[in-house]
Amino acid sequence: MHLFPLRVYYEDTDAAGIVYYANYLKFAERARTEMMHLLDAGYRDMVAERRIAFAVRHCEVDFLAPARLDDLLEVETSVLEAGGATVTAEQVIRRGDSVLTRMRVKLACVDGTGRAVRLPAPVRSALESVMRN
Repeated sequence: MHLFPLRVYYEDTDAAGIVYYANYLKFAERARTEMMHLLDAGYRDMVAERRIAFAVRHCEVDFLAPARLDDLLEVETSVLEAGGATVTAEQVIRRGDSVLTRMRVKLACVDGTGRAVRLPAPVRSALESVMRN
């Protein structure tokens, strides 16, 4: 499991000071990216040199409670499955002990043309090492 802390800024909120729903997806994306960088499995090389990236194939989000301006949040990312060309993760956004959103995200590994490609071996191995049982 990977934990990513963040603060809610004015730009994340609507006129009422509540986080705009689409920004939870941005928070989750940042957390997944940081997790990949910390795994140190060649993610930067995969994206920059090999032109392989993850694209969201499917996402389910339960919005349970709102976050507000200046809240301190934490995104918890758990890898559930690493398939041939896909990765499934669960992401939970919390404010303290309160769960605000719960997401299940399926990512496809794609090349520069958008075609599915197999996960590079070092990336697959790193993901499997942190996979939730």
